[in-house]
Amino acid sequence: MSFWDIIWFIIVSFAFIAYLMVLFNILTDLFRDKDVSGWVKAIWVICLIIFPFLTALVYLIARGRGMAERQSAAWGSARAAQDEYIKSVAGSSASPTEQIAKAQELLTAGAITQAEFDTLKAKALA
Repeated sequence: MSFWDIIWFIIVSFAFIAYLMVLFNILTDLFRDKDVSGWVKAIWVICLIIFPFLTALVYLIARGRGMAERQSAAWGSARAAQDEYIKSVAGSSASPTEQIAKAQELLTAGAITQAEFDTLKAKALA
């Protein structure tokens, strides 16, 4: 195997993995979208199987903006769920010392970041 064979293999592998990432993002977005009927989803999937590159390109052009909006909404809902969980664990009925201790436990466990810990500490002391 020559040097250029190895380089070519790396380039082709990179392109294939990038294509798979795009394909999985398209499938995730397609099934996340509640506005699209099941039949339309089935047609998109069939087209992705039969004409994969063309369909992926058309999907990204036609629905790319919506993909970004749905991804942002998913991140927002995950963040809201995390914040709600942190509020329920840190509970406001506990004393400020207990709230800070619970927040410290979450920080130590890696469930929250230092910035989130500082926010919880400021709320407990307020």
